[in-house]
Amino acid sequence: MGKFDLFNKFNSAVVVINENRETVFTNNVFKRIFKDFENIKKFSHKLDYEVYSLDYKTNPLENYDMPAISPILQAFKSKEDFSAHVKYMSYENNVFSPLYFDMNSTKKGKYTVIILTDVTAKINLGTIQRQVQTYKAKADFLEEENKSLSKIKLLAQSQAMKLLLLNNISNIIRGSIDTSVILKSALKELSYMFGAFRAYYAESDGLKFKIKESISKKGINNIISFDKTVNDYITNGKVSCTTCRKEYNEAEPFKENVQRIVMPIYHLDKLIGIIVLSTKQKIKLSDTLEVLEGVSSQLGNAIIQAELYKNNEQMVKDLTKALKELKETQLQLINSAKMVSIGQLAAGVAHEINTPLASIKSNNEINKKIIKQIENKELAELLEETNNIDLMAIEKINSHVLSLRKFVRLDEAELQEADINKEIDLTLDLIRHETKNGIEIVKNYGNIPPVKCYPNMLNQVFMNILINAAHAIKGCKKASGTITIDTKYKKNNLIVKIKDTGCGIKEPGKIFDTGYTTKKAGVGTGWGLAISQKIIEKHKGKIEVKTKINKGSEFYITIPGE
Repeated sequence: MGKFDLFNKFNSAVVVINENRETVFTNNVFKRIFKDFENIKKFSHKLDYEVYSLDYKTNPLENYDMPAISPILQAFKSKEDFSAHVKYMSYENNVFSPLYFDMNSTKKGKYTVIILTDVTAKINLGTIQRQVQTYKAKADFLEEENKSLSKIKLLAQSQAMKLLLLNNISNIIRGSIDTSVILKSALKELSYMFGAFRAYYAESDGLKFKIKESISKKGINNIISFDKTVNDYITNGKVSCTTCRKEYNEAEPFKENVQRIVMPIYHLDKLIGIIVLSTKQKIKLSDTLEVLEGVSSQLGNAIIQAELYKNNEQMVKDLTKALKELKETQLQLINSAKMVSIGQLAAGVAHEINTPLASIKSNNEINKKIIKQIENKELAELLEETNNIDLMAIEKINSHVLSLRKFVRLDEAELQEADINKEIDLTLDLIRHETKNGIEIVKNYGNIPPVKCYPNMLNQVFMNILINAAHAIKGCKKASGTITIDTKYKKNNLIVKIKDTGCGIKEPGKIFDTGYTTKKAGVGTGWGLAISQKIIEKHKGKIEVKTKINKGSEFYITIPGE
């Protein structure tokens, strides 16, 4: 995410200029409003103060290839925050039209951030309101001479209210993509305009409706219906305004008659819902029909857009979750395939070793009998010593083959009880070639009861961590190092700590990420610790790491014992 991307969330136009007066960023609102923007120099020529300063002629600003009174230049040169009301001449359809903005600028290091808030509608509304006041004054003046001119005043006031309502609702819709916020705000505006004591939005299910938003929070989720006359209005997409005692068929009657407005909301030809207003004021529908139809059209589009945005957000969440699950499945498949391959290889190696080993062992037994028949005592003793050495080598090979077969045992569909201390020793035997030169193994084993687990998987975790520890020590080019293994059982939890005196880890937050490795290309794959984390999670445990550069690292494994 770029340093200025936050401005894309602003409802106002934003442009950022660097110290060389070059444009480095414009947000989405700026691009939408100023479609013909080329560079800041040309832009400044089109932007002017709404009112010129009084001392301009006596103290003009320097030119710098920009208009002398350019607000952009003044914002750039100002050492403090700067604000002004400015006007921009927009050219569309061969017509120049002014746009008005509240301009605010601020300094951010070597950048000048300029925010332009569109107040054109507000100024135009002010113009209309001033016109309304003018009409009212004229109507008051002429009322004494001709009472019939009072209609002009009422028309002007009505038009102003319509424009105000439409403008407010338009701003609400532009400012939010939350359906609930849009509807609540629209209901408040409509209630204010019609003096309604009850206003709510009900979602359509045919000609049955479910109340979803209400300014009084009354009746939420109620299922409501109307008589045939109102249904006909709704079906035809028309606003109805009637005098009634009940808001809807299922409602309790009012103590007195009220005016009820039912406004259907459509998107294209689909009925989305209705807005119902109840007021004690006398409403003349012909005076308000135009504004209600305008509101209905805007709300229909806004609701659909908000729902589409919400659906898109949910789709992104679902896809992110699916991607995470896919990565986890990929890890499991890779690990399973790896262990099956190792198991098959180990079984094959064990078979290939056992066959010649059996021959050697048989020969050793024969040699033992032959040696007893040799008369030369010195020769017999020499051969007997050699034969005993061979026998010890045979037993050692047998032990390694047995350890290898135990390590890669594949019959772990269910949890098994295992002695964790012995499993760690088994792993240490298999990686002795990694630790025999200059690495001291310190064992601080606790009294651990048998733990239900998948021993083969845990041995994988121990092997990954121990080999990484050995490589970390050798990677520091140290003459020697220490790997300390602590085990204990505390509060029904198995705790295993493996600490080394290696180089430490530069980015400990990434070591469990798939594909991340600190080793050279061809040495590490970046899968070992990612798989280890999944194995520990499969045991409902957790694995953590603490590290200091040039001091070493400590892995802390916790697994529930029950």
